[in-house]
Amino acid sequence: MAGVASFRAVALTLFPQMFPGPLGASLAGKAVEDGIWTLETVDIRDFASDKHRTVDDSPFGGGAGMVMRPDVLNAAIAASRPNGTPLIYLTPRGRILDQARVKALAVGPGVTLICGRYEGVDQRLLEAQEVEELSLGDFILSGGEAAAIALLDAVVRLLPGVVGKAESLANESFETGLLEYPHYTRPDTWQGREVPDVLKSGHHAKVEAWRRAQAEEITRMRRPELWARYEKARDSKR
Repeated sequence: MAGVASFRAVALTLFPQMFPGPLGASLAGKAVEDGIWTLETVDIRDFASDKHRTVDDSPFGGGAGMVMRPDVLNAAIAASRPNGTPLIYLTPRGRILDQARVKALAVGPGVTLICGRYEGVDQRLLEAQEVEELSLGDFILSGGEAAAIALLDAVVRLLPGVVGKAESLANESFETGLLEYPHYTRPDTWQGREVPDVLKSGHHAKVEAWRRAQAEEITRMRRPELWARYEKARDSKR
């Protein structure tokens, strides 16, 4: 029988039907069944005060689009945010979400996520609630729900008991400051392409050296900003 979940996630959204989505399957879904974490969705419209359940209004100063009202969203937060959980707004203007922040969230009590829509959320709400703003990257989604699902997937897989072999997390991209090295499996030959001989050598030190060299080259070529940070950290240890 599942015990009391220690990690609580709350998603404030205008589209609760978008959850759990992928979070209901695979490792995250099994972790819910096992009681490792819980996911609650809150319909922001339930906290509107008019018969039309209005959650947005036109922006002061003019311009296209609508803005989510601070009074309605504040009521939703007050009614549903678990004590002690960070309050995060998924927005393109936020700081880029990285593995370090994911790991920090995973050791906490949970998280409350604001899934924005329209042109965004009234700035006064963000200031009054001291909301943390995070982004998945330099692109635009139609709403914060997909970003919230991605964030939760990244966090949940780090919770104790979710991944079968915890040591497999240690060699993933970003854990050492590098992108991950290439992987190979059977068959040995596929469409004329061979598995590198070193991976079949049984020489663990040579395999580790090859993997490190590959990770460094991939990072240098694909993510120069990561490579620069890695080099700086490496040089400081010498």
